[in-house]
Amino acid sequence: MKGKFQSNRRKLPVVLICLLAALVLAGGAALYLWNAGFFADFLPTDPAGSTQIGGTTAPSTDPSTDPSTDPSTDPSTAPTVPDPIPLTVVSTATISATGDILPHEGVRNSGLQADGSYNYESIWTYVRSYVLDADYAVANLETTLRGTEVKYSGYPQFNAPDALATGALDAGFDMLLTANNHCNDTGDKGITRTVTTVREIGLDTLGTVPTEDEPNYAVVEINGIKIGMMCYTYATYNSKGWPAINGISTNEKSHGLVNAFSYGKLDAFYTEVAGYMEAMDHLGAEAYVMFIHWGAEYQLKPNEYQTAIAQKLCDLGIDVIVGGHPHVIQPIELLTSTQDESHKTVCLYSMGNAVSNQRQGLIDSCSTAHTEDGMLFSFTFTKYSDGSVALTDTDILPCWVNRHSDSTGRRIYNILPLDAATRDQWAELYGLSENTATLAENSYNRTMDLVSAGLDECRSYLTDAHDQRVARYWDAQVSGDMIVEPGSTLPVYDPPVEEPLPPTEDTTTTEDTTPEA
Repeated sequence: MKGKFQSNRRKLPVVLICLLAALVLAGGAALYLWNAGFFADFLPTDPAGSTQIGGTTAPSTDPSTDPSTDPSTDPSTAPTVPDPIPLTVVSTATISATGDILPHEGVRNSGLQADGSYNYESIWTYVRSYVLDADYAVANLETTLRGTEVKYSGYPQFNAPDALATGALDAGFDMLLTANNHCNDTGDKGITRTVTTVREIGLDTLGTVPTEDEPNYAVVEINGIKIGMMCYTYATYNSKGWPAINGISTNEKSHGLVNAFSYGKLDAFYTEVAGYMEAMDHLGAEAYVMFIHWGAEYQLKPNEYQTAIAQKLCDLGIDVIVGGHPHVIQPIELLTSTQDESHKTVCLYSMGNAVSNQRQGLIDSCSTAHTEDGMLFSFTFTKYSDGSVALTDTDILPCWVNRHSDSTGRRIYNILPLDAATRDQWAELYGLSENTATLAENSYNRTMDLVSAGLDECRSYLTDAHDQRVARYWDAQVSGDMIVEPGSTLPVYDPPVEEPLPPTEDTTTTEDTTPEA
């Protein structure tokens, strides 16, 4: 018996241990069920639905009232506001324009070669590098290219060799303006052949078209920026409502081929321009440029017609106005729209001549040397990272035509870029005598006297406008007014009969048969 008794005593501690373990497990289960809310239904609740437990409030198990189930409080699902990012420049498009390529007899003959062909490379020798610096370059071709079917001629009815356009292409130009007061000098065939020839050479045209089916405007994409362009010339109208240009009426074939306007019927002009702008807007145009042949010749200031037209074009939303026809330089001005004070227009009333034989002492209508002065007028559009496009800069490079003779006695016409950065080197760079260098200095001073004040105003405004645009963009993000995610970018007019236009023209020029001074 002893052995059996002793065995039962050894089993007693084991039983006690099992009982204690069971109690521990039961307590743990109860605590788990308590935390899980198992006993909530057996306890009183307050009016708000929270369970009262020992004087404390436990979270409700109702998902509709449990903050822990509200996605708006979950940091992983809360919307994030990106850090402000600066407005950056995506691309720029700089356009350079120059004035009238006016091939008087002397200019035309300067390109005549021994074999009877023509070459006008010498005209552009010194200015070519500046033309090529532009993203897109434009010049006014103030002649027709009718071909040899009609004799070559200068004033008063111009017809020049095709090589004149080839020379412009080789100089770096991209477009020739063909709407001017000499575009109809050789009739409807002159209008159409000029356009088709220039295009075949490899240049764009603007202002006249070969058929009425073609729109007489252009949307040119330059470095990803789409710029709408138009070119117009003044005219009078005959009894049939057809434009007469340089006193020569267009005919049934040509009256719809030229962009023309009348000083006497400007409302019709504005309506057509607005219609063209709307059409270009549908093609994606982001900025607008108007090239316009207007004003009175040899006048150093714009007349009332020019200033009134310029203001209206500004009101319509044109960004840059580039004028020609006076054969002298006229001032540049910053205009403010009367419809939208935030819209500004840079208007250069006249670029002067690019090249001509209008020299001091040879032209009765102008006693000074202003007809020898020209320029490269440049203006830059900028596209920003938010997708907007704005005019951001403009500049003027004064030019002067140096007419001299080569070793064979042939007249040579060189357009000299009067770059202020190389001012002390002009004589050396261009092979000028002391007297000729002085003439170049005089030309530079004449031009800057006319344009410097307006140019400074335009450039100052455009610089400030750029800085303010960048600052506003940043401030709008900082203030929360704008959130930008990184990487995002955001009728043909049939004019009535009217009286001849008020300004008159006198383009008389003679050839110089005397030796140079």
